[in-house]
Amino acid sequence: MIRLQVEATGLPFGEVVRDVSAMTVFTTHTPVAAGHDRFPAPLVEEHLVKVREALHLSYDDFMGLGRVYPSDHNEPFCMTVLALKLSQHANGVSALHGMISRRMWQPLYPGRAEQEVPIGHITNGVHVQSWVAPQLHLVFDRHLGTDWPKKQRHPETWEAVDRIEDAELWETQQVLKARMINFVRMRLAAQAKRREEPDAAIERSMEALSLEALTIGFARRFATYKRAGLVLQDVERLIEMVSSIDRPIQFVFGGKAHPEDRMGKELIQNIARMTRQDQFATRIVFVEDYDMHVARMLVQGVDIWLNNPRRPQEASGTSGQKAALNGALNCSILDGWWAEAYDGTNGFAIGTGQTHANPSIQDERDYNSLLETLTEQVVPLYYKRDSSGLPRGWIARQKDAFRTLAWRFNADRMVMDYALNGYLPAAGGVSCAMARR
Repeated sequence: MIRLQVEATGLPFGEVVRDVSAMTVFTTHTPVAAGHDRFPAPLVEEHLVKVREALHLSYDDFMGLGRVYPSDHNEPFCMTVLALKLSQHANGVSALHGMISRRMWQPLYPGRAEQEVPIGHITNGVHVQSWVAPQLHLVFDRHLGTDWPKKQRHPETWEAVDRIEDAELWETQQVLKARMINFVRMRLAAQAKRREEPDAAIERSMEALSLEALTIGFARRFATYKRAGLVLQDVERLIEMVSSIDRPIQFVFGGKAHPEDRMGKELIQNIARMTRQDQFATRIVFVEDYDMHVARMLVQGVDIWLNNPRRPQEASGTSGQKAALNGALNCSILDGWWAEAYDGTNGFAIGTGQTHANPSIQDERDYNSLLETLTEQVVPLYYKRDSSGLPRGWIARQKDAFRTLAWRFNADRMVMDYALNGYLPAAGGVSCAMARR
């Protein structure tokens, strides 16, 4: 756009940037330094020399646009730096991510305190109608009114979940869980057939998971900072949890690693090997070929959605929002969206949000906190049943989750926030630019 304006108007680059940046909204998406693309200056020049010449910029001035320190010729060209310099409206994708981004990019704004860095936040949300299970959608129709999707971003809409009978909500969840288990079994059997495994392995696939066992789901991109294997690291403790007679736990994993992420792929391989061990064969499963259909089945059918990234590297995370919309309770590190969503009654927190400079120590502390949360909070609440067989405390927490999370973490609210806090101010920038003409 800047190039077109320079060519169309003949105005100098600085004046065009002032106008265009006033009407530009930029969203930064990761607090992980490696997630911000950086390129050597010669490579940038090779591919963008025509753009640079069209803007009438010198080599050094152009490269300085992508550097925190423009005169540092050893600093590579960073696309995020370029975007921040050419945008007057910038945001992270959760409150915590906004804070981390202000800290990360403070050197771009010399003379400003960290809290004055002009990067706000608009927390991500998910498209509700795409993720809520049809069976649960009907329950909401009956108790929230058939127009609830149009009013989903209003808190009062979700107050009506208290009118849902506990038995109705629990029965609906059990139907969804049974559907998910059947889906997983069919996928496991297909995987075994594709690998030409013995008939016994295929038959065992059809016995995987139990409707009665507490089911924990973990499915997402297998980036190493997300620590998919955190809960699996103590094998003896894991055997104890999955083989419990009275209060068993079972795990469903899914996801893919980036083709260049060797450690992520090794982690998937380790989990896959673990699923083939006799003591875990029907209690820990990995669903291959992860896609939106697999994700939809899992978030709609598990009891707990597990998220244990190494804080504060999760910018937002949205899989837990999808799970919450279907009655699964989040058990998560206080990172990303969960750091602002958790209130003590609408799910479970792993740890207290503290971090350690040594990743190994942080991993150990988080693992211990995860086990403590599972054994002292999650498992007892799930298996505490009344005379009718209903886990009243668990259902109450599900309703708290619907009431406090559904209206906040949906795409309707997110788009409205972008309109009010991003696009309309940027449109004001358009008006100012026009007035200067």
